[in-house]
Formats: sequence, C-alpha cells, structure tokens
Amino acid sequence: MLYITNTTIYSPTERIERGAVLTDGDRIVAVGPAEHLACPPDAQVIDAEGLLLTPGFIELQFNGGFGHDFTDDPTAIWPVAAQLPQHGVTAFLPTIITAPLEKSAAGRQVLAAGRPTGQRGATPLGLHIEGPFLNPARKGAHNPNYLRLASLDAVQDWSPENGVRLVTLAPELPGALPVIEALAARGVLVSAGHSAATYEEAMTGFDAGVRYGTHLFNAMPSLLARDPGLVGALLTDDRPFVGFIADGIHTHPAMIKLVWQALGPRRLNLVTDAMGALGMPPGKHLLGDYEVFVDGVSCRLASGTLAGSILSMDQALRNLTSLTGCALEEALQTMTTTAARALGLEHERGQVAPGYIADMVLLSPDLHVRGTIVDGELVYTAE
Repeated sequence: MLYITNTTIYSPTERIERGAVLTDGDRIVAVGPAEHLACPPDAQVIDAEGLLLTPGFIELQFNGGFGHDFTDDPTAIWPVAAQLPQHGVTAFLPTIITAPLEKSAAGRQVLAAGRPTGQRGATPLGLHIEGPFLNPARKGAHNPNYLRLASLDAVQDWSPENGVRLVTLAPELPGALPVIEALAARGVLVSAGHSAATYEEAMTGFDAGVRYGTHLFNAMPSLLARDPGLVGALLTDDRPFVGFIADGIHTHPAMIKLVWQALGPRRLNLVTDAMGALGMPPGKHLLGDYEVFVDGVSCRLASGTLAGSILSMDQALRNLTSLTGCALEEALQTMTTTAARALGLEHERGQVAPGYIADMVLLSPDLHVRGTIVDGELVYTAE
C-alpha cells in the first residue's frame, strides 16, 4: 500500500488542500483530507508537503524519445516507457508514422509480448498509427513512397484488443469512409489528419465516425473566412476531440490562446508529437527513415519542414497555463480526463479517485515533476 499525505490534490476537477491518497496494488482506494484518512501501519508513506498531486499524464501522440524512434525500431517502446515518468507521463500511445504496414505489425507484437521483467515505467495503451492513409498533398514529414489508399483488408485486424487505439487518416481519400466506419465500430479512435479535406468532407468523416483531429493546424489547409476546411470543422463541431501541440513553434502563442477559448478543457487534448530527439542534445536524429535536424528548439527536415517536436508533456502544461492564464484544474484536464474520454477509458484513468488506476504525478508549485507513480508504485523521483 502507498499513502501520500500533506499534498494539494487536483483530481483534476476538484481541489483538496492538505489531502491524502491511499492505494492498494494498482488502484486508488481512498482520497480525502489527510486528517480524515488514516495511514495503515504497513503502508509506504510519501510526505508530499508543498507539492501538488495530479492524475498521471496520458500522451496520445508520441513518436519516440531519448534517442529512440518507434517507427525505426518498435522494440524501443519499452526503454522509452521507462524514461517517460520523468515528464509526468504514466500512459501513452507509441506512434508509428507512415511506413510499410509490417512496422505497425511489429509494434503490436512488441506490446503483445508485454513489459520486460523488472522494468518499470509508463504504460503503453496501444499504438497510434499515423498513416499510411494520408493525403500526399499534406504529407508533412511522412515518406510519400509509403503512402497508400485506405482499405478494409489493410485494417482487418486493427482493434484495441489487437494493440491499435488510434488511427490518423485523411477522410477525403477514396476508400476512407468504410475504413472509418469499420475502425470506429471496433472501438478504435479515428482521427482526421495530414488531410486536405474541405469542411464538407470533414463533416462527412465525422458522420462516419471520426472523433479526433491530429495536431490541429499542422498538415491541413489554413482556416479561411469562406473556406473553413478541416480546421473549421474541428473547431466548431462538438463531436471530435482535438490534438494540439502547444509548443509555440507548431502553433503561435496567440493561436494557443485562441484554441483554448474555442475548445476549452473538454475537447482540447494536449500532445507533444515528440520524436527521438526528446531528452537528447541538438544534432541529427531519426523520424521514421528520415533524418531530422534538431537545433534545441525545433525539429526539421533538410527542406525546413517541421518534423515532430522535442516538447515534453510537463512543458506543454506550463505553456498552456502561462499563455492562456487558465486555471491549473482546467489545464490538467487536457492531458488527463479528456485524453481518457477520447480513448473510452474514463472509467479507470484520468482522475485521482477511488477505484481508478493509481497513476499520479507530484508537481512543484511551478509545475515541474518531482515524482511519478504508475500502478501504485513510485517509479520516478527528481534528484
């Protein structure tokens, strides 16, 4: 058992001053004021005086980090998972970008084999397969040699049970709508991205089952007064959740504030789109089979095209609060409860509440990670 006390708990929608949390195994069993929640004699005690306790961060678009790229080497999922708690991430979707379908199959096999014995870290919830069913006109940093039209045969065994949680595709392409319908019926979160869809084509995709948008504004046409396109559809239709890279590079700080005002905490989902250069020095790094040049601020192909990021989830949280002035309770939802709802996991993830999986983060008042708990076990403490 784990007993965390003397902390300010953000559940995230409710705040409890001088609170305590008790876990048993991988579940939270009690939450409340410390004075009313007794510590069992056999519990491990964490005195979190001066710290904030929040739900663990759930990352839905993450290409790799710490020198590893999942598309290049799907076996890197586990060593990267071991390091993600330093940024408050307790669960994530390893993202495989456009590549031969054998790459995503290999990633699914890695997940099916399970975590290596003795290794601790963030929990992979299934793959995010970004491509290869993308519009060549909006390919971004995806290799056009591997792009293809969507087909039911290609996705016949894609499901959460078989390791696929989220699929990004261009809904306007021939054959996309039946694939959207089939994936959505199996419980896969289908996202519109790397797309040139018109507003009408986007809405048709939503009607077929699209319930997410991949990195809003990036790899999609600009929002225009008489041609709102996919951006306009994602901002104004209440059905999709919207993934957003709040790094000030993929999106201007003014746009971060605008998107917050348009979407709020229930539909905005902060992601990083981080690549293998996260946590590494500037230089050349891989994204899929492309060489990416990282200058310590941004990640770009030789052409200058943005190629992922080196943003971390805790930095994204700090960015959102500082640039919008929103309350921490609201900002936290974008990477906890909202992410869990997007995946259909809101009954067990994204909250500090009894019965939920014991994934939590201890933050300093300036929102830096001081400790991370995964499945009721303290797996990271800051030095």
